[in-house]
Amino acid sequence: MPPTATVLPRNPLGPHDVRALPTGQLAALAQDIRTFLIEKVCATGGHLGPNLGVVELTIALHRVFDSPRDALLFDTGHQSYVHKILTGRAADFDRLRQAGGLSGYPSRAESAHDWSENSHASTSLSYADGLAKAHELRGHRDRSVVAVIGDGAMTGGMAWEALNNIGAAGRPVVVVLNDNGRSYAPTTGALTNQLHALKHPTATARDQAGENLFTRIGFTYLGPVDGHDTRALEAVLDRARLLRRPVLVHAVTVKGSGFAPAEDDEADCLHAVGTVDAVTGRPAAAPAASGPPAVSWTGVFGRALLELAGEREDLVAITASMLRPTGLHPMAVKYPDRVFDVGIAEQHAVTSAAGLAMGGFHPVVALYSTFLTRAVDQVLMDVALHRLPVTFVLDRAGVTGPDGASHHGMWDASLLGIVPGLRLAVPRDSGQLRSLLREATAHEGPTALRFPKGTAGQDLEAVRRTGSVDVLSASGMRDVLLVSYGPMAPLCLQAATLLTERGIGVTVADPRWAIPVAPELLELASRHRLVVTVEDNSRTGGVGSTLAQTARDHAITTPVHNLGLPRAFLTHGPREQLLADAGLTAERIAGAVLRARAGKPLAHTAPTDGIPR
Repeated sequence: MPPTATVLPRNPLGPHDVRALPTGQLAALAQDIRTFLIEKVCATGGHLGPNLGVVELTIALHRVFDSPRDALLFDTGHQSYVHKILTGRAADFDRLRQAGGLSGYPSRAESAHDWSENSHASTSLSYADGLAKAHELRGHRDRSVVAVIGDGAMTGGMAWEALNNIGAAGRPVVVVLNDNGRSYAPTTGALTNQLHALKHPTATARDQAGENLFTRIGFTYLGPVDGHDTRALEAVLDRARLLRRPVLVHAVTVKGSGFAPAEDDEADCLHAVGTVDAVTGRPAAAPAASGPPAVSWTGVFGRALLELAGEREDLVAITASMLRPTGLHPMAVKYPDRVFDVGIAEQHAVTSAAGLAMGGFHPVVALYSTFLTRAVDQVLMDVALHRLPVTFVLDRAGVTGPDGASHHGMWDASLLGIVPGLRLAVPRDSGQLRSLLREATAHEGPTALRFPKGTAGQDLEAVRRTGSVDVLSASGMRDVLLVSYGPMAPLCLQAATLLTERGIGVTVADPRWAIPVAPELLELASRHRLVVTVEDNSRTGGVGSTLAQTARDHAITTPVHNLGLPRAFLTHGPREQLLADAGLTAERIAGAVLRARAGKPLAHTAPTDGIPR
C-alpha cells in the first residue's frame, strides 16, 4: 500500500518553492505528489489516470515558467490536479469535487494561477492565441503563454483552427503536446500515425531535415522528450521559452504512470474513478442489496442499441472519443464495422452522421449532453435542414453532480427545441428508454433522446395512454395537471400524493415525446385549472416553456407554470442537493403548485444570472 501522504497538506507548495527546490529532490517531490494523488483521489473520486501522467511535466512547467505572470493553460482541465497542488491547494483535496470544495477543473474563483475554467476539450490553443495577442497589444513582451494539450484533445477541429493562426502569426506561444496515446480510449485518426512516426522515425524521415506536420505550419518542433524526465523537460521547455516564437514541445507520457492498476486498465487507465481502493484501484464491495440489481441509464441504452443493431443492418453508431462512457462498446465489439469513433470532434461527428444518413443508413450519435452543445449548428443546418434520419442520444442530461458547471447537461432541451422538425424524447425509466429508442430509430427525420447520469429507477407503469402521452396517476378531480418530463416522474408522483392529501385533484402526465407537443397533452391542459411542468433542464426555453407557448398558440387559457433549473451556471455537488436547490423536490414542487394556485410568485424560480458559489 502506498505510504500515507501528510507532507503536502501541512506545507503547501507554491511555484517559488518548486523553482527553489534542488534538482536532486525533484524525483522525491514527484513520488510524494503521486502518493498524495492516489490517496486523495481514490478517497473522493475524480480524474486519477490523467494527473498521474503529468506529474513531472507539471513540475517542470512551474520551474521554467513564472505562473501566474506566465499563463499555464490546461486543455480539458482534468489534468490540472498537480498544478493545483503546486499552487497551494493541496490542503483542499479532502473535499475535491464536493459541494463547496475544490473543483475538479481549473477554477478562476480558486486561484489566480487558473486562467480559465476549461473542461471542454481542444480550446486551450485558442485561449493561448488570444492571450498572446493581448500581450502583444499591451507591450508585454516578457510574458509567456503555454498551452498543455493531450493528443486526444488535439484531434478536435478547434485545436487545428488555433494552430493555423498561431503558426502563421509568429507570436510566442508554447504548445506542450502531452502524448500518451489516449483520450478516454486510444487516440484515433491520422494524427496518431503522425505522432508515432515522430517517436519512431524511419531513415527516410530522418533525412527530411526535421520537417514534420508541425514545422510545415509554422512551429518549431522540439522533441519527442520523455515526459517523466524532469531534467530533460526543463531543458526543452527553457529552450522553447527563449525562442519567443510558436513552439510545439512533444512530451511522451504514460497515462496513470506510477500506479499499476491505472497503467494496466485497458478501458481508460482509470481516467475517472469513484471511491476506490488505493491499492487495487477497484471500487469497494457494496453491501448486498435486495431486489434486482441496479442498472445505469447508459447500460440500458447500450443493450437496447445492440438489440436493434441485430435487427437492422442499416443502423450505425458514432461517438466522439467516448465509446465506453456512452454505452457503444457492446455494439462496437459485435459490429465493429458499424461503429465509428471520430475523436474529440463533435461537430464532425454530427455532419458525418448526416452523410451516413444521406447514404441510406440510420446513424445514432451518442454524446454527453454537455458536448452536443458544441455542435448545435451542425444539428440545425446539416441534419435538420435536410430532414435526415439521425438519432442523437444524450447521456448525462440534466444535473450531473461533481463535475460542475461545464458538465451539467442542462441546455440541450432548450437548444434542440428550436430545431425545426426534430422530435425530442425524455424517457422516465428503462422500459421507456428502450421503447423510445426503437420509435426514434424508426422515424424518418431527426430525433433525440436525453437521460441523466446514474442508475435508472424502477419502471413506472401508466394508468392509461392517450396518443403518445402516458397518464401516470389521476385523482379524478381536474385541479392541477403536473407534466413530468422523464426522470422527474417519481418526484411528481410524490408531489401529487402530498397535494391529494390536501384535497387538491392532481393528474400526472408523462408526454414521452416532449417536442413537438402532443395534441393529447394540449387537450389534458385545457381540461385542468392549472398546469405545472417539471424538467431537469434549464427552465429558460425548456420543454415546459414550449408547452406554455404551444398552449397559448391554441388559445388554451389554462395558466402554465414551469419548474426546472435556473438560468445560471450551477456549481459542483451531489445531484440530489443541486436539484433541491433548484426547487426540484416533491415538497417544493407541491409548494410551487400551492403558490401558483394562490396567485403568488414562485420564489425559487426567480431569474438568476452568474455562478452561485
